Amino acid sequence: MAEPDSDGVLAQFNQLIEELLEGNLHRSTFRPWEVVILVDMVRCNPSGSILRKYRNAVQQHMLAGARAQLKLSEYMESLHVRGNQRKRAAKQRATGPHGN
Repeated sequence: MAEPDSDGVLAQFNQLIEELLEGNLHRSTFRPWEVVILVDMVRCNPSGSILRKYRNAVQQHMLAGARAQLKLSEYMESLHVRGNQRKRAAKQRATGPHGN
């Protein structure tokens, strides 16, 4: 059986996330990549709003040509990095270009 294309994988991913958001995950079989995503989610314990933002980030990631889904832990790490970059930039603006 052939692997689905990225559009098919994205549709399957969206279905998985919708099932999780609705609390309607009653399946007993999962694709290997779904298991990886689910285990990662259990470790991250996201809120519903983070899960929705994550879904949007994965959609953008896949539409940009990625073949594999971004893990939730990877997404959350990118948020952390971006937050730190913003804090540093704000501090630099407040103290001036030479740290005065």
